Amino acid sequence: MSVSSEKMSPAELRATIGLAGVYGLRMFGLFIILPVFAFYAEDLPGGDNYTLIGIALGAYGLTQAILQIPFGWLSDRIGRKPVIYIGLILFALGSLIAAFAADIYWIIIGRIVQGAGAISAAIMALAADLTREEHRTKAMATIGMTIGMVFALSLAIAPTLNQWIGVPGIFAMTGILAVLAMLVVKKIVPDPQISRFHSDTETSADSFRDVIRNTQLLRLNYGIFALHATLMALWLVVPLTLREAGLVANDHWQIYLPVLLLSVVCIIPPIIYAEKKAKLKPVFIVAIGILLLGQLLLAFTTDSIMATAAALWVFFTAFNLLEASLPSLISKIAPVGAKGTAIGIYSSTQFLGAFAGASIGGYLFGHYGSSALYGFCGLLLVIWLLLAITMKAPAAVRSKMYSVQSDMDLNQSKELSRRLAELPGVYEALVLVNEKIAYLKVDMKGFDETNVIKLLEEGVK
Repeated sequence: MSVSSEKMSPAELRATIGLAGVYGLRMFGLFIILPVFAFYAEDLPGGDNYTLIGIALGAYGLTQAILQIPFGWLSDRIGRKPVIYIGLILFALGSLIAAFAADIYWIIIGRIVQGAGAISAAIMALAADLTREEHRTKAMATIGMTIGMVFALSLAIAPTLNQWIGVPGIFAMTGILAVLAMLVVKKIVPDPQISRFHSDTETSADSFRDVIRNTQLLRLNYGIFALHATLMALWLVVPLTLREAGLVANDHWQIYLPVLLLSVVCIIPPIIYAEKKAKLKPVFIVAIGILLLGQLLLAFTTDSIMATAAALWVFFTAFNLLEASLPSLISKIAPVGAKGTAIGIYSSTQFLGAFAGASIGGYLFGHYGSSALYGFCGLLLVIWLLLAITMKAPAAVRSKMYSVQSDMDLNQSKELSRRLAELPGVYEALVLVNEKIAYLKVDMKGFDETNVIKLLEEGVK
C-alpha cells in the first residue's frame, strides 16, 4: 500500500526544522551585509576601490562554489555532522575576522573564510538520511524556502542593525549565530542511524559528465549564474542610489520590506498557473523579460525614491519567481538518477555567479560608472532570455521515490526499471540496488500510484 499520505514523524519534523534553521542562520550571515556594506566600506582603508568592495561582497561565493561539492563528498566519508561542524566553525571564524578587520583586505579574507564553510550539500544529505522517501521532497522544500525568507528578513533588518551595532557588530553577531547553529545540530537534529549516498540530493562523480553535457541543464545553470550575478552587482549601486535620492541609509528598510513582501504575493498566481497548466516555459521566459525590464528601470530611475522602489518591486517579483522556478525546472529536466548531481552543479554555479557579479560589477562601477554596471547586467540577462527562448519546453512531470526493500542483483533492478517505465504516466524510472530506492518521473494526470506499488511488491517476491 502507499504510504505517501502519512505525516512526517516527530523525528523527521525535528530534523527538517532543525536543519532548515541551521541553513537559514548561515545564509542570513551571508546576506545581511548586502544592503549596508557599500556605506561601511567607504570609511575603510582601501574602501575607495570599488573593485575591492565588489570582491569583498562576493568573495564568499568563490570558496562556496569551489568547496560545496567536495564537502558533500567528504560527508559521505567522515559523516554529515562532522562536516557541518567544520563548516560552521569556518563560518564563525570568517565572521570574526571580518568583524575585527582593519581594512578592506581583511574583510575579503573574512568573507573567503565564511564561504569556505560550504555545508549546503552536507545539510541536504543529512536531511535525506533522516527522512523517508515519501517525505524527502517536503523536507528539501522546507529547507530551500528558508533562503527566500532569510533573504527578505536580512534586507529588512540590516539597516536597523547597522544603526545599532554597525557592520562589525553584524559580522560578530553572525559568528555567534554560527555557534548557536552548532548547538542546534548537536541538540535538536537527530543522529542518522545509517548514512548512505542519495542520488536525489548528492553529487555523483559518475553522473557529472552527463549532467555537464546536457545542453538544457546548461541553459538553467547559466540562468542561475546570471540571476545572482545581476543581484550582487546591483547591491553595489542600489543603496547608493537610494541615499543620493534623499533616503538616509537607516531608513532603507522602509523600501526593501514592502517591496519584498509585495513581490512574494505577486509570484503566487504565476507559479500556480505554470504548474497546473503546464506552462512553465512561457512563464519562465516572461519572468526573464520582466527581470530585464526591472534592471533597466533601476538604471533610469535614480533621481526618485518612489520610482526606484517601483523598479525594485518589478525586479524582485521576477527574481523571486525565477528563484522558485529554476529548481523545479532542474528536477524536471535532469536524468532521474542524476538529480542530486544536477542540483549540486546548479548550486555551485549560483555561488560562482554571486562572486563574478559582485567583482566584475565593482570593477565596472569603479572605472566606468553605474551605466557600465547596468549594461553588464543587461547583457547577462539578454543572453539568458535568448537561451530560454530556444530551450525545450520541459515535460509536465514530477519526481517520485519509492522504497525497494528486497535484495536484488543488477540485472533484476534493470528489469524492474524497464517494467516501471512502461507503466502509464511514467516518463522515466530507475531502480538503484545500493540505495534500495526506485526513482520515477511521472505525469500526474495519467499516473496511478497503485500500479507502481503492485509492481514493486511483485518484484520483491
